Amino acid sequence: MTVGAYFTELFGGFFGTRGRSIDTLFVTVISLLALFAVPALANEYWLQAILIPFLIFAIAALGLNLLTGFAGQLSLGTGGFMAVGAYAAYKMTTAWPGVDIIAIFLISGFFAAGVGILFGLPSLRIKGFYLAVATLAAQFFLIWLFNRVPWFYNDHPSGTITAPPRTFAGVMITGPEATAEVRYIVALVLLALFVFLARNLMRSRFGRAWMAVRDMDVAAEIVGIPLLRTKLLAFAVSSYLCGVAGALFVFLYLGSAETIAFDVNISFLVLFMIIVGGLGSIAGSIIGAAFITVVPIFLTNLNPILGIDFPVDLAKHLEVIVFGGIIIVILIVEPHGLARLVRISRERLGI
Repeated sequence: MTVGAYFTELFGGFFGTRGRSIDTLFVTVISLLALFAVPALANEYWLQAILIPFLIFAIAALGLNLLTGFAGQLSLGTGGFMAVGAYAAYKMTTAWPGVDIIAIFLISGFFAAGVGILFGLPSLRIKGFYLAVATLAAQFFLIWLFNRVPWFYNDHPSGTITAPPRTFAGVMITGPEATAEVRYIVALVLLALFVFLARNLMRSRFGRAWMAVRDMDVAAEIVGIPLLRTKLLAFAVSSYLCGVAGALFVFLYLGSAETIAFDVNISFLVLFMIIVGGLGSIAGSIIGAAFITVVPIFLTNLNPILGIDFPVDLAKHLEVIVFGGIIIVILIVEPHGLARLVRISRERLGI
């Protein structure tokens, strides 16, 4: 398989077209630029403050979109599941210092998947708003648990968890000596891996079962789809990705964190990402994460660019108002999100 064909299989088909030479060229160029050019050209601010959190939130948004967009199960517990992955990774790095950090990241997701299955059990009896409230309760319970039980943060007086220096294949991945370029590449490769797995999963019988349950669960049960197993699998896969994202959030981005880093605002933030990007769209997860991550930073720096001198407090309020207004306009113009807008634009341009 050629490099172009591989990247097309990995990332292609996002916007409704596959197998075209222009798709192969476009996806190959973007992928190679992201892997090689961006780490070489971007400064540390862009890598640390923008690109790394964007990639991490894209993984979390992908996990939530599999659950909400594809399986139709509304969840507001994303921040809690991310916290499970973060604290699991912290406990494993302190207990098993010899294990490679990439393995730690991947294993931490399984702890979040187990918790996701536990809190997904009510999905057989309740749905919609009531299920959202149940997962919101999971969010508050998990944050309370990690905050109140000292064992989770190794009895640290400040209650924080800190990413220790760890390597993979002799390269420093976490800790103060890990470069932003290395951490960016790790996050990028993991996102590419999960996108590839998610695309193939949605083509499988499990993905088709999720979409059947989303469209009409009663009809899905009549044709023989086991509702509980299907919904719990969706919660497990979604929570796994959110758990890995939580581990990356602390180890690759923050460096150290308290439970407030995973409060309910994170859950709503990731939910906004998939709504703006597009429910039921893998590309929408990535586009939404980029939009929610980059636009506030752009608005923060807009006043100096335009030469407008607003008071600091007024400027922050205006940023929130403008940001909210942009989201509302996007959802009015295209309720299916930015991914749908991109698809329509490509169809009209004939590319």
